[in-house]
Parts: sequence; structure tokens; C-alpha cells
Amino acid sequence: MAEIFVPDGSWTFDGETLRIVPGGDKSVHELRRLVGELTVPLAAISSVSFEPARKGGNLQLRLRPGTDPLTDVAAGRLTGPADPYRLAIPKDRTGAASYLADEVRAYLSVERTTETPPEGFLLSGPAVPISATAGDGTVNFDGHTVWLDWTGFAKTAKQAAGSRTFPLREVTGVEWAPQSGMGYGRLRFHLNGTASAKAPEEDPNCVSWGVQRYGGSTILVAAAVHARLPRRTAVAPAPTLDPKDEREKLLRRVAELENHDAVLRRLGELGELRRSGVLTEDEFTYAKQALLARLNEE
Repeated sequence: MAEIFVPDGSWTFDGETLRIVPGGDKSVHELRRLVGELTVPLAAISSVSFEPARKGGNLQLRLRPGTDPLTDVAAGRLTGPADPYRLAIPKDRTGAASYLADEVRAYLSVERTTETPPEGFLLSGPAVPISATAGDGTVNFDGHTVWLDWTGFAKTAKQAAGSRTFPLREVTGVEWAPQSGMGYGRLRFHLNGTASAKAPEEDPNCVSWGVQRYGGSTILVAAAVHARLPRRTAVAPAPTLDPKDEREKLLRRVAELENHDAVLRRLGELGELRRSGVLTEDEFTYAKQALLARLNEE
């Protein structure tokens, strides 16, 4: 097990899941506190890195597309302290951070999966019912129906349209973006048979804000809706390998490994050979343990 505890939060990796808990310090971003604890399965992880900086650095986790509704909705626009998959590391904990990143990468090399989106999300997304208020409106979602109510900041067009209610089956997509420059932040719902080119502050299917950067917990409502929309993805078939040649080559190489990078590459080969049926489960386990032992000696 690899773990790190710092004022910004904690990450704990047991070989199968990475548990992320935001810290209780006042400096921890409000959105990360709202997201709360996350349990990320190894299969959802695309990469992890420790990014050094002058005063320490950051651990950064990146997830595979289609595995986490929050990541899909954010589309890379949750950055810096607001990113729930980022952990600020003080200077005296950089060694532990690098070790945890190495451990996750080692297991990823063994369990490497295709980058094709899975059939279903591997993280469930925010629980319902859920609500958020930002700028000109309040949005509520109970898992089946979305409600939009306007605040006193709403433009005349929205006030005239009145409160909006629509069932999930009418929603074809959800769009979220933070406030940027002079533009408004937005949480917009796309509905069957409707197409709007209106500005966010004029669109009655959109909550918009011009002061809050991330619009409070609006992204969590967006993720909760996105998690419950029909999926339109498929899993690509795994690549095939030549069983005899690959098996004999791998078994010869195990004893010849001499450096960290080579071990990681061989771990990846092990995972491929197990998935393709070249190695039995017992052979895979034995060879993996030998390789990980060599990695720990480096």
C-alpha cells in the first residue's frame, strides 16, 4: 500500500483503488470539499504524475474518457486548487508523492486497459437529489426530473419564461463551463427538438453566472445528470499476441531486467499476455511478484 497525508488531503492506493479524501484545511477549495471522498478504481485511471514545483509540487491524476461523469463534464476546465484529482504537495513530502505515483504506474503497466470508453461509468457520480444556486437561477435534479427556478438576477427573457421543469428522458446533453473573462459561466440543458443559439443569460434552459468562477456546485448537478443519460459507446476488442513467441521471450527476459524503466515495460507485457491467455493466472502472479520485487529493489 502507498499513501500520503498532507494538509491538502490524502491519497491511499492499495493496488486496486485510489482513495482520495480532501483535507479539512480552510485553504482547500470549496468545490473539492463539496465533491468529498472519491474511490477511483485502477481501471479508470489513465495516468498519474508528480509535477515538481519550487515549493513542492502536485500529484495529478488523469482518468480515462467515459469512466467518470464529473471528468467528462469538466472537460479539463476544473484546474488548480478546484481540481479534485490534484493534490498539493509540500516540499518535505515530495519523496512520498513520487513513490505513490510510481506505485500506481507500476500497477497500471500490469493492468493496462484500452483507452476506449467503457460501456458504463466506473465512478457513479454525485448522488441525487442534488441542487445548486448560482447567478440567475437554481437547479434541482432528483434523478428523473430537472427544475430551473430564477433568482432576481435573471434577465427579462428568463423571468417571462417562468420556472422550467423537464423529465430526464427529454435531455439529450448537458453543457457546463466556468466563468471566463467577460463571458458568463453556464449550466445548459439540451433538449429533444430544441436548439438554442442564445447567450447563456438569455436561454431559459440555462443557468448562468458572471461572478463565481465555477458556479458553486453547478458542475455536480451537471455530472449527476450526465451520469444518468443513455450511453452510446462500445468497447474495442483487445489486441492479440503470438502466444508461443511472446511467452518464451517474456520468461527469458524476467531474469535479465536491470533498471526501473525496463521493469515497468515488462509489467505491461505481463498484463497483455494474461489478457490474451498466453499466461495462466498462476504464471502471471508468479512473474508479476518477481518483477515488483525487482522494482522495489531499484
